[in-house]
Formats: sequence, C-alpha cells, structure tokens
Amino acid sequence: MFPQFGATAESLSKASTMVFRIGTDAHLYDDPEDVSIAPLLDSRFDSEKREALKRLLALIAQGFDVSNFFPQVVKNVASQSLEVKKLVYLYLLHYAEKRPNEALLSINCFQKDLSDPNPLVRAWALRAMAGIRLHVVAPIVLVAVGKCARDPSVYVRKCAANALPKLHDLHQEENTSALEEIVNMLLNDHSPGVVGAAAAAFNYICPNNLSLLSRNFKRLCETLPDIEEWGQIILIGILLRYVVAKYGLAKESIMTSSYCTQSSGPEKHGGDFHDEALKDSGDIQGINIEGGADLPKLITLLSRCYTEGPDEYLSHSTCTSVSGNELDRASLTSSKDNDDVRIFLQCTSPLLWSHNSAVVLAASGVHWIMAPKEDIKRIVKPLLFVLRSSPDSKYVVLCNIQVFAKAMPSLFAPYAEDFFINSSDSYQIKSLKFEILSTIATDSSISVIFQEFQDYIKDPDRRFVADTVAAIGLCAQRIRTVANNCLEGLLSLVRQESLVCDSTLLDGEAGVLAQAIMSVKAIIKQDPENHEKVIIQLIRSLDSIKVPAARAMIIWIVGEYNSLGQIIPRMLPTVLMYLARCFTSEALETKHQILSTAVKVMLFAQGEELLTFREVLSYVLDLAKYDPDYDVRDRARIFKKLLAGHMASQGPMEGIPSQPQNTDLRTALAEHIFGGKTKSTLSTSNNYRFYLPGSLSQIVLHAAPGYEPLPKPGSVVYDDSCRDMDTALAGGRTTNSDSSGTNDPDTLSGSLNEESTSNYSSGHSVASSAESEYSGSASEVDEPASSLIQFSEVGISYSKPNESAEGNGSTSISDELGGLMSKRALESWLDEQPGFSECPPSKQGVVLPSSARISIRDIGNRVKPKTYALLDPANGNGLRVDYLFSSEISSISPMHICVETSFKNCSTEILTKICFTDENQSSESSNQALETDESLSTSYDVPTVVPMEEITSLVPGQTTRRILQVRFHHHLLPVKLAIWCSDKKYSVKLRPEMGFFMKPLPMDVEAFKSKESQLPGMFEYIRSCTFTDHIEELNCEKDPSSLMKDKFLVVCQSLASRMLSHANLFLVSVDMPVAVNHDDVSGLCLRFSGEILSNSIPCLITITVEGRCSEPLKIFAKMNCEETMFGLNMLNRVIAFLS
Repeated sequence: MFPQFGATAESLSKASTMVFRIGTDAHLYDDPEDVSIAPLLDSRFDSEKREALKRLLALIAQGFDVSNFFPQVVKNVASQSLEVKKLVYLYLLHYAEKRPNEALLSINCFQKDLSDPNPLVRAWALRAMAGIRLHVVAPIVLVAVGKCARDPSVYVRKCAANALPKLHDLHQEENTSALEEIVNMLLNDHSPGVVGAAAAAFNYICPNNLSLLSRNFKRLCETLPDIEEWGQIILIGILLRYVVAKYGLAKESIMTSSYCTQSSGPEKHGGDFHDEALKDSGDIQGINIEGGADLPKLITLLSRCYTEGPDEYLSHSTCTSVSGNELDRASLTSSKDNDDVRIFLQCTSPLLWSHNSAVVLAASGVHWIMAPKEDIKRIVKPLLFVLRSSPDSKYVVLCNIQVFAKAMPSLFAPYAEDFFINSSDSYQIKSLKFEILSTIATDSSISVIFQEFQDYIKDPDRRFVADTVAAIGLCAQRIRTVANNCLEGLLSLVRQESLVCDSTLLDGEAGVLAQAIMSVKAIIKQDPENHEKVIIQLIRSLDSIKVPAARAMIIWIVGEYNSLGQIIPRMLPTVLMYLARCFTSEALETKHQILSTAVKVMLFAQGEELLTFREVLSYVLDLAKYDPDYDVRDRARIFKKLLAGHMASQGPMEGIPSQPQNTDLRTALAEHIFGGKTKSTLSTSNNYRFYLPGSLSQIVLHAAPGYEPLPKPGSVVYDDSCRDMDTALAGGRTTNSDSSGTNDPDTLSGSLNEESTSNYSSGHSVASSAESEYSGSASEVDEPASSLIQFSEVGISYSKPNESAEGNGSTSISDELGGLMSKRALESWLDEQPGFSECPPSKQGVVLPSSARISIRDIGNRVKPKTYALLDPANGNGLRVDYLFSSEISSISPMHICVETSFKNCSTEILTKICFTDENQSSESSNQALETDESLSTSYDVPTVVPMEEITSLVPGQTTRRILQVRFHHHLLPVKLAIWCSDKKYSVKLRPEMGFFMKPLPMDVEAFKSKESQLPGMFEYIRSCTFTDHIEELNCEKDPSSLMKDKFLVVCQSLASRMLSHANLFLVSVDMPVAVNHDDVSGLCLRFSGEILSNSIPCLITITVEGRCSEPLKIFAKMNCEETMFGLNMLNRVIAFLS
C-alpha cells in the first residue's frame, strides 16, 4: 500500500496507535520493567515516586509479584502528595494480607491521616484500613470507623458506612453490638448518600434488628427519593420488613382479602373485592367459576409464601390445609389510618417512575403487599413502561407481572395488547407472555387475543406454535363461551397435523399435534357429557395419528370415558382389538396407556362383551410379559396379581395360583386404582411456591442464597413514646455540616475512645480512695471458714484534691447486711462524711452514688473455665479430646500457655500411643507470626508444643488428663497440631483464649489507680454491653422473703465469676453501691489486674454497672494497657463473653 511513500498497512496502524496513546499511561504496560523502580521509590521528587508506583501497579495488573518492594512503598505512605498517597494505598491493599508484619507498620500513618484536614485523605485512610483484612487490626479499624462516622464530611461518613461490612467479616461475633451502634448513628444521618450506604451496612450486619428503625422511620421514608438508586432498593426492602414486623399486613390490601371476606362478610373490608375477584375470574362474564373459586386460595398462598421461610413452608403438607382464618386479626393494620404505612406508600409512589427497573419492581412490591386494593392499579403503567423501554429486564418484569396477574387478573386485563409476542422476543419471554395472556383474557378481549393467536399458528417455529395451542387451551378452560369454538379449531388443527405428521418427524412438529390433543383433553375434562362427539372423533382419527404422545393421550381418553354415552361403549371391542394388534409396534408411553385402558375397560364392563375384554387383556398381558422394556414387564406382573380374581372365570392364570382369600382385597385395590375419575382442576397453585416481588428467588423459583421472607406480622414491639423522646433528643443535637466549613484538625482528632472516656469519667464515680485489703485471684481459693462477703471500708471522698478523706474504721460483717442497707443506717452513714460540705461548686448539684468496698470470699468455687472440643469421636476413630485453659504458669517459657486436655476412649477397642505433635514443625517460617511485638517476633526458637508424656494405652470408657504447653503465634490465630493415636494422625486446630495470655498481677486499689492514671488517652479504651446472667440466678431464689442484699451479691458473683472463668486475672476490689433504692445497682465497680505473659506489661480492667438488679444491666468495660493491639482485642473479648 502506497509503496511510493514507503509505507505499509502495518506501519500505518502502529503510527495511529501511537498517536492515540499520547498523553496516557498505556506505555507502562508495554515494558514496565525498563526503568529501575527502586531508585524512583527513594527519590525526593513526587513525580518520580508517582511514576514508580504506576509501574508497580501495572506489573500487578499483569500478574507479576512485586511484593519485594513492600518496605520501600510503605515508607511513602506519609507522603504529602495526594496522588502518591492514593497509589500507595492501592498497593498496600493488594499485598497487606501477604505481608502482614510490614502492613502493620503503616497503621500509625493511617491513624494520622484520619485527622488530616482534607476529607479525601481521611476517606482514603479509612478505606485502606478497612481493606487490610487482618484480624489484628480489627479493633483499631473499629475505633477509626466510629470516629469517621462522626466526621463533618459526607464522603468520609459514607466511607465509614461502606467499611462496616468489611469490619463485620473480620470479627462477626465480638463487634456486632458496637457495629450496630454505628449503623444506628449513620441511619440517623441527614445526607442521603450516607443513609444509602448505612442501609446496605444494616442489611449486611443486623438485618433482623428492625427496632433500630423505629426512631427515624419517617425521616428515612422522606429521604428515600433522594438516595441513590441501588441504595433505594435496599432501603425499600428494609422499611417494608419493618412495617410488616411492627404493624402487620394492611387489611385493605390484597394479601388479606380472602381472610377479611371469610371472617367479616361482604360488608367488611375485602367483601367487595371477593365479589370483584369472582367477576374478574369470569363467573359473571362467562369465565369458568372454578378458576374464581381458586382465587382466594391463591391469595392466601401468596400471603403465606411472603411471610414464611422455605423450611416453614415445606412443613405444611398442602396449601389447602391452611385457611385464610389462620391470620391473626390483631396483626392487621390499616393502610389508610396508620401514619407510618401511609407515609411509606406516599414516599415510594414517585419511585414507580424511576429510570432503574429494579427500583420500579421494589416499589411495586411495596404497593402490591401494603397498598389498598383500589390503589394497586397504580403499579400497572410503570411496569408496562419498563417492559417496553428496558429490553434487558423484560424477563424479570414479566415474571413478577405473571404473579400479579394470577392473583388479580383485572389489573392487566385492559392491557392485553402489551403482551402480544414480538419477533425479537426470546422463547422464555414468549412463554411468559402466553401464560399472562391466558390469565388476563376476558370475554371482551378474547376475540382480539384469538385473532392474534391465529397468526402465531402460521409461524414456522413449531415449538412456538405448540405454545400457542397450549395458550388457546387455557383460554378455553377459563372462558366457557369460547370453549366450543376453540374445540372446533383444535380438532381442525389435529386433522391437519395428522395428515402431515408421522412418528419420524422432529420434536417440534410432533409437539404441535400432541399439544393440540392435550388441550382438547383438558377441555373435555370440564364437561365430558357434552363432548361425546369430540371423543368419538378422536377415536376415529387414532389410526391416522402416528405421534406416540398424541396416541397415548387418545388411548387414555378411551379408558377414562369408556362408559360415556351410547356409542363409545359399542366402539370399545373394536378399538381394544386394534390396540392389541398394534401393541408390539407401539412406543413405550403408548404401551403403558394400552395396558391401563384394557384394565379399566375390563373392570367396569358388563354383559356379553366382558369375555371379549378379558381375552384381549389376557392377550395384551402375555405380550407385555415378554416386552424388551422392564417397566412394561413389571406393570404386566402387577396387573396379573391384582386381576387374578377378575380372570377367575377363565381359570387360574399362568403362574398365578388361586388364592380365594385375597380375591376381595385385590379386587377392591384394583377398582380403587383404576376406578377413580380425575377431577377438573384448573389451578395448580397448591404446589407452587411464590417469593417476594423483585427478588432473585421469584425468577429461579427456589430460595436463592440470602433470601429472607417478610418477618412475622407484629413481631417487633416498640413503644411510640420512645420514638417521640428520641426524636426530641435528636432535634436538639447539632448535625453534621455538609458545607465547606473549616476542618479544624483539633476537632477531628477526637476518637470514639476519647468520647467514651469522657462519658465514663463524668458519669461513673466510684468508691473512695481509702486503703482496703484486696481479694485474691481465682487461683487463690480462700479457706471455707471465712465469711461469704466482707466489708473492708465504706466512704466517699468529696474533699479537695490535696485533702485526705476521713473514713470510718474498718468494719467486718460476716452475714448481716440489713443494718447497713436500712434507710436510717444509710442516712447516719452519709451524715458522717466530713468532706460533703466542701464539694466543688461544679458538683454541688450532682448526687454521686455511695459505695462500699467488699471482698467476695467464695468466688474461686464459682469459676468454671469453658471446655472446648478438639477432636470428635466420629473423626478420631473413637477418641474424644477436649481442652480448657489452665491458670497455671508455664515453667518452660513465658511464651507458652498451659492447656489442660482430657482424652476419653469412646470406642470398644483399646487405643494406644496417644500424643501431640506440631503440625508445621518441619516448615515453620517467620511469616506465621502476625504480632508486631519484638519479644514475639524474635522467639521462633521456642517450640510450638512442649512434648508431653505419651499415653501408652487407653481402654474403652477410660478418661485421662494431661497438661499441654503450647506457644501460640498470635493471640487470635489457632495453632495447627497433630494428634497421634494408634499410629494414625489427626490434624486439629487449637484455638486460643485471649484471657489466658495473662497471669494475675496482685496489687491494691491505690496501686491500681496509680497505674491507671499513668495510662490515659491512647492506652485507654471503653466499650459497653448488656449483662443478663444474674437474672436467671435471681429468678431461682426459693425464699420470697430474702433480703435485697442478696441481689447485690448475686450480681457481684455473676460478674466476677464470668470474668475469672474466661481470663486469668486478679480481682483487685469490688465497690458496691449503697443507695436508698435497694434494687438499684448503679455504681457497682469491679477492678481486675493482670500482666501479659510475653512481655510483663500490666493490663487493667474496670467493670462498671448501671441499672436495676432485676433487669438487664448496662456494663461499661474499660481497658488500660500499653500494648494497644492486645488491649483492644482483650476488651472486645471481655465484651463478647459478658454479653
């Protein structure tokens, strides 16, 4: 090409490609390693760093491993360039899971960026922290998410909402309560973008905690039209579930129409609709009455399917066993009188005309379930508009319209032309349109529909023609006035197809004839007496029809209606002899029908022809006995057994001895099997399963993963006064500003912990600082002779900081608390406080709770460490291995944890040579450890498992115990071990318990408070939960006259035993409140101390209680620890086992 210019097509193509690539980064993918990347990462210029990072990301996109640059990339995380910072974040997210130790080095930079004045930097930092899928950083990410949820920037708050599902995946159980609090906060946000993301987080984290929506339901409804489209879909589903759970179904809706009709009569709600439904189904206009009678059952089935899960639905044997009266009238509401339901319907009405077809379906589902019947018609035109304007979603929309049309045919009856077939429609869409057309056809529109069907029958696609014939049959069954016309057309089609069809044609050609006869058979079922001539015509065409399926159906009609009229019985001998001659050459399905028809005719024949029928049947059974198909042979044998009594006049049948004692039973069984007449049943909804409109399950017709039905009506109970109070409180708060105001770094530096700390210090004043004797840890069991509870000192300090409190002398009470708890003793005790009048002015109006410090003497007897299963007998060849964590301290190394293991032989044989070994002993590498602590990272020479004494033999039923010393690589990750038993290896995972990575640290209250004051700020973390263990123990009290003092003691014992059962701690003190209300336990404070085994760092835990003894208690847990990561994880663990 153009040789005079020296150019070729290839060179011109390359030149044009180069022109289009100018100004882009496409050259990075050509040869990304042509420049040394390492020097560029260490450059002083941001442009060179940016170039190097782009090349690294290009290599990652091409599948190269560039993790060796991780340390150099991490250094640039503190860069001031936004482009460099963003590229570094992308790199870290890709390799954080592979290089966890190095990734943890960047956490401090992320935390620093969370206070950056630029909201983009704050959002990027949060996204990067949440994207690092490491269990170790989950507590830090939780704090960061809580901080960003209060950020002034909308984008940062939205990123916080998007980070919640990622955080939930890391610690699903421990962080649920804290995550729900953040979700609740974000749902109360005034930005639609944040609310949409918060709705997605709610649906992922706590979809069943619908009570969170009570306080801001109306505002969520008002915000709904402004949320992004995909957020609208999620929020619509959540709000619908809440409305149904709180108020129930609307009594004016179609879901409860059958119930209201049966229970209230026509004068109540739903009576008019029942008459309208029968009218729509054709009782008045000529439509089959049976279809209308099935409509209330279908509606009842819909309401059941929407509110019952798959398991609950399958537990019912049949749909008809549950009537409409099963609904509880108390769980019904009025969509006209209920403000919440009315607002919800009003706010979803504009979404019916959304550009997103999924939003239209979701809004249509709301109106279908909750709107009054007269307002449901508003969903029709939006659905038809989506059907015409969105080809991609046409199938999904048709699937939902199909359900709507089945339950309420009048909705789409005026729009039949919208469901006519287009040439571009797929086969699945054509099938749905046929079913919808046959459902919504009325006496006025059937002529237009049949005229359209006549054009479809001429189509060259024979499978499409067969579907058209099936639709004609359905219309004829529903509308009696056109049944005769349809029969004439179908018989004409049968004659036409029988002339051109034979058994060798393709399935599509044969399918038209078979479908035509199947439609004729369905019409005959409805009124056999008036269609005797049609049956005779089919019998006469039997010789010309060669399609096996068509012949089988005609033969079935002969057997089913063998006694109908006067002509058919006289034709039977000729027909049966013809079928007997053709038996060997027939197809399998035709042979089955010949056998069944011969039996039916013989059973109910009378007179002279009975002998002929017996001979024909005997002849056919003999032929079937030697048929190549085993199914035909088995049927013949069964029929011979059943009909032995009927064939008695011919003598005993071959191979069948005479058994007169069983003749009556066999005769009754044969007549029961072959004598029952089939009933005309148009509706097949009893065996159909419906799913919520717009769901994937409704398309695939089974419960897809993640599908949840609507909650039980009235399952959420919430006091409206609480909502009003919450609304009033929310109105007084300062809302987050979306404007471009000043982003003061000081205002952004406060974290969730700092806010909680301030609340803790201001709202939870505890005992005085006077000296007291401390109680022992769980490992130090006191002597039984000591008193159950001992008061060491009582006092409150209201003096100035430099003044010392003048407390009472130490008082020891063994078993009498009533004097102290009496009102007079309490008043006299309060009057003796010397510093009460010198209270600072800021605290004059605050009544601080009084407290008394006690020691619980028998707490060691209540401590019961939890036992875990390590090896199940089913997997261990009869060996059962359980373990619990011991409070003993390892004598080998501070890195080891003592685990008490029990071995039990559950088999019937002797087990030998039982021992533990390290699963990864031969290939232990440094990347197994995720702990950044230096002492852990340099201790890989310490063995994972200290060899224990081998158990030589274990007889059946015997149990033995061993102490196993294990070194965990991290306090959150399990250790892989191998159990050897009888020379067989069983791989197991030993999961750690964080509380036993510590040992008790004895100290008094003064030392505890002094150490606590040295660990403020970033070393102090607070979380809250609800505690209920004490309620069950209080309810077990048998003596109704027991003193109120016992309630305080029960709460103390429950809290202390729960803590010491899950952690190896020292109980420092218990400060018990002394209040006028004996049931109020607010102010109860328990202090625990311990130190981490690996580095001897102190760990202080303070438990403060609020609430009444007889109710669930609000627990505030505070952790003070220099080891930030361990402290956060331990705090989460404390919250987990307390709640």
